[in-house]
Amino acid sequence: MTVNQELRQNYTTLVIHSTDNSFGFGYRKNNNLASDELLIKKFNNDLCNNLINDFNKFISRENLKKVNKISVSIGPANFNASRLIVVLARTVAQQINCPLDSFSSFEIMARRIASKNDIFRNKKTFWIYKKLKRRGLIAGKYEICHHVQKNTDLFVREIVSPKVIKEFKSKELFFEANYEDKEDLKELLDLSNKNLLNGNINSWHKVLPLYPISPVN
Repeated sequence: MTVNQELRQNYTTLVIHSTDNSFGFGYRKNNNLASDELLIKKFNNDLCNNLINDFNKFISRENLKKVNKISVSIGPANFNASRLIVVLARTVAQQINCPLDSFSSFEIMARRIASKNDIFRNKKTFWIYKKLKRRGLIAGKYEICHHVQKNTDLFVREIVSPKVIKEFKSKELFFEANYEDKEDLKELLDLSNKNLLNGNINSWHKVLPLYPISPVN
């Protein structure tokens, strides 16, 4: 049995996520939803210290040693929060020598938004956007897909990473970004495990915060 095969049979996933005003951690063993442990907190101006302190409270040293896959959301969200959780995720991944991958905040909420709005047609596309104070919109584009063997198993693929745009074309489908702490943490756990089971294992070197404009909007 190869290292990757053994990893996919016995693994523990850690995820770190942030929104405009909150951050959270998630922990799952062997893709068993019953094992999920979540921590969600609103952040304040002392996010840097609180993030580390709450992380240490969330996961014990023993459980951290068992983690062999980490995933992190990279934005668009609060820029400082995105930057800090990416630094934390990269640091932990490097220290315990485990794979780290990332997903945009819009990709994490995309399946939930598609389901809520009854978008089930295969290959149908839609945008998720967030209004900016002075520069139009940040938007990402997503495509509805169905597994060939499970036609009802909906998943969503990001085909355009979130970027600044001025407006949508008149015929395009678009929805405003809607952060949901608990649901998005669980979705991030799902996405992380799917990547691992599909053999998509990445290094922490490539993970950077996604923010299409400067921190000051």
